Amino acid sequence: MAIEVRPATMFDDVKTMLGPKSPDSNVCWCLSYRIPSKLNQELQKQERGKYVQKLVSEDPPPGVLAYDGDEVVGWAAVHPRADTSFAKNRKIPHVDETKVWSIWCIRVRPGHRGKGISHELLRGAIEFAKSHGAPALEGYPVDNRGGKVDLTMAYVGTRRLFEKAGFRKVAETTSVLNGFPRVLMRMDLRQPSR
Repeated sequence: MAIEVRPATMFDDVKTMLGPKSPDSNVCWCLSYRIPSKLNQELQKQERGKYVQKLVSEDPPPGVLAYDGDEVVGWAAVHPRADTSFAKNRKIPHVDETKVWSIWCIRVRPGHRGKGISHELLRGAIEFAKSHGAPALEGYPVDNRGGKVDLTMAYVGTRRLFEKAGFRKVAETTSVLNGFPRVLMRMDLRQPSR
């Protein structure tokens, strides 16, 4: 299986990964951390998809998609931290003044999990951020210490996933997800990655 990760510029593929089965459902569309809380609450049902369609047309787009041949099988949200709710998040600290990018959501389609696609998505997100001049990339995964993470909460990734990609823990956070603490992991993109 050769997975290819590309910028998320195809709205139909983003919709396959993030959209609801019913167009009138109120699902996240990966906007919860991407836009200010007030706007996130105001956008309802189909308005959410329309907003994501606008983001997909911007440069840079809101993330990357993984493909197995022509089939979209994964999504990772990656963008400058300054343009996300992490910019003002009180539970996830700012380590320094570096204009970091954040990766906060990694999703693999059912039927494709357990095949290493999340690792490919993370590698693709790193390359995407590098190609847009990001000096560093941060993630905020759970430190589950081998414990089982509920699939609905697994979107943030695990510390081990990030460590395998070359990230290092640089700070604790006060954020907890699924009973596990989240840690701030960072990769400096100005140096060659391991």
